[in-house]
Amino acid sequence: MLNSSPNKISLTALPPLALYIHFPWCEKKCPYCDFNSHQIKDGIGKSGFDEARYIKVLIADLETELPRIWGRQVHSIFIGGGTPSLLSPAAMDELLCAIRARLNLEPDAEITMEANPGSVETEKFSAFAKAGINRVSLGIQSFQDDQLKALGRIHTGEQAKHAIDIALQHFKSVNLDLMYGLPNQTLEMAKADIETALLFNTPHLSFYNLTLEPNTYFANFPPHLPSEDEVDAIFEQNLALLSNAGYQRYEVSAYAKKNQECKHNLNYWRFGDYIGIGAGAHGKISFPDKITRQVRERHPETYMQAMESKGNALIEAKEIPAKDLPFEFMLNALRLTNGVATNTFSERTGLPLSVISHGLSEASKKRLLDDNPSQLKATPLGLRYLNNLQEMFLD
Repeated sequence: MLNSSPNKISLTALPPLALYIHFPWCEKKCPYCDFNSHQIKDGIGKSGFDEARYIKVLIADLETELPRIWGRQVHSIFIGGGTPSLLSPAAMDELLCAIRARLNLEPDAEITMEANPGSVETEKFSAFAKAGINRVSLGIQSFQDDQLKALGRIHTGEQAKHAIDIALQHFKSVNLDLMYGLPNQTLEMAKADIETALLFNTPHLSFYNLTLEPNTYFANFPPHLPSEDEVDAIFEQNLALLSNAGYQRYEVSAYAKKNQECKHNLNYWRFGDYIGIGAGAHGKISFPDKITRQVRERHPETYMQAMESKGNALIEAKEIPAKDLPFEFMLNALRLTNGVATNTFSERTGLPLSVISHGLSEASKKRLLDDNPSQLKATPLGLRYLNNLQEMFLD
């Protein structure tokens, strides 16, 4: 039975488990990017980074996690960055073979790799597929050269189209990352990007609003962006285009054909567990009586040195206080357009639903939360003001 105390959790079953691997290097740091990515430098092999060393410490990092997840099956792998496609196919194969030897990996597990559309990476797609990658997420952002230049991207619109063609030949699933609200973007320019993307009929699309994140070049030297009303118009226009083309919006920024949702990201949004290895990686692992988080050293060199000298690169390892779990759960679950079943809250947090009763009541009164008692689901108004809705569940 679920523990009725709001200060003590009790999980009757552990959630699904995934693996995230962070690759921290890229060819060029984009001016809007606040991810843990570092521009490669000349002088360290042909690639500009010590590939063999990084793969070795990744495998060692994974081994430190094995006692905490022993016997549990891993349902998905996501290799993000940075630009993981900068790895050689041989290094990718070595990494995935090491993972299979150490984890109980689901036979048809979704294995995603992020990639940029540059020609060097696309030439390697066949070999990546043979190594076991079955889903690729391409950082397209725009098909218009002027927009790509404004975003600091190093590929062209034609290279993006070529990369999509190659990816569709080799991978079971392909996602295209697109952005809107770009510098000086008009309604017509945004429409052209979506219409170009739709020509490829990929199973999945991500559609992000460009925001000025702290500690980025754009935050210090902001470009001229469309007004809030113009951004809203672009979103509504392109939402209709995507819907008419058979894409369902299943998360704030994610759209998929039927049964083509990203399994790995769904696990995040449903408050599942994930091992996180690599520079700056975060992890979340549940136990019957607690839920824990870990954070690793952020800088690649510091991360590798810590793994080599101490055998781990943790800078934080803690149990999540019970009082923080409701907000963390709702922060993720309310991003899903269909929300989650109400009983998922207790299943994933180990807490009674009563701990969020006040927030649920207030959100319903403001018409931000659906009235269906069997679902925790934002209304269209709630999705529009998602930050306000999520904040209602802060301790």
